[in-house]
Amino acid sequence: MTLPELMKVIESDRSFYDKSGGGVTLNGGEVMMQWAFAEMLLKTCKESGINTCVETALHCPQEHMEAVYQYTDLVIADIKHMDTDAHKRYTGVGNERILSNLIQTIKLGKNLVIRTPVIPGYNDDEQNIRATAEFIKNKLKSEIIAWQLLPFKKLGTEKYESLMLKYPMEDYTSPERTQWEHKLIELAAMIKADYGLPVENGTGKKLNIVL
Repeated sequence: MTLPELMKVIESDRSFYDKSGGGVTLNGGEVMMQWAFAEMLLKTCKESGINTCVETALHCPQEHMEAVYQYTDLVIADIKHMDTDAHKRYTGVGNERILSNLIQTIKLGKNLVIRTPVIPGYNDDEQNIRATAEFIKNKLKSEIIAWQLLPFKKLGTEKYESLMLKYPMEDYTSPERTQWEHKLIELAAMIKADYGLPVENGTGKKLNIVL
């Protein structure tokens, strides 16, 4: 789609943005893979008085990130694992660039929401959760809007099938809701008590953001 075509679609929801206080969110695929178009789109949104949000893995060159950030009100990004070897084993890449970009995000004064998909047997151990909390407190100076702990959900299975690719988590069976929900509540309580961070169980709570 061209930029004017896309803006026509966006503008059709103008009354919803005005009523909710929300705006336009660019998410996956990966926004930073199309950073130049994303920059133009977000710039046009801001010029039209529409709030903007970007969900990104932040595994990208810093200059691409900063170009997109010029017109971004809110950034949502994951910290999946603090151990770079484990991160590479589970996602295909290390976490050094991601963590560096998160630090730069805070230095640039961006509103930042951290999300961690908490997956039993992969990243839910106390050592990793505490390491993540230490990073947010010490490296990000606790200057985040929220840290959201999320349950794992099998998404994208149909896309893998259509591409004739093996789904990496097809053998993983999620625990019952009573188990993972209790775990998230337990971890959130520990983080609040020991680190004083704005942690939430899930994404249901409305974010307190001043744009």
